[in-house]
Amino acid sequence: MSKARPVKRESRSKAEQRAETLNQILDAAEALFSKHGLHGVTLRDVALREDGRAEITITPTYSGCPAMAVITLDIERAMEAAGFPDAVVRTVLAPAWTTDWLTPTAHRKLTEAGIAPPRRGPPACPQCGSTATETISEFGATACKALHRCLSCREPFEAFKCH
Repeated sequence: MSKARPVKRESRSKAEQRAETLNQILDAAEALFSKHGLHGVTLRDVALREDGRAEITITPTYSGCPAMAVITLDIERAMEAAGFPDAVVRTVLAPAWTTDWLTPTAHRKLTEAGIAPPRRGPPACPQCGSTATETISEFGATACKALHRCLSCREPFEAFKCH
């Protein structure tokens, strides 16, 4: 008579399973934001709800952004493609978005795109770096940017306003 060997089961606690799922949701959300940029919103939080659904919390850079419905739908579709159907996208307006939330990477990417990142004092020209600039218009293509001209290289550029 042979003795049956006990089957080793990898037992993970619910907390460990939940943490792994949350990491997968976070990875999917971060990939979405870094790959697609999703300009106009900031990823505030990623959570796994008690009902097992992913919850993505975002804040628009402009509270009256007309593209929020489309951005929300894009996030929902991307999360579904990443294996998280029925993800909940929550928009939070308070505290309001501020340019202080822009990361050094965001500042670099703005400069590379020809847009001066926000700063106290005159904006630095994204082409040559000079702060010898003049304001052409208080508003650029969007209300959060102003149109400037560099007095050194004479190139026009948009600059993010501090807010």
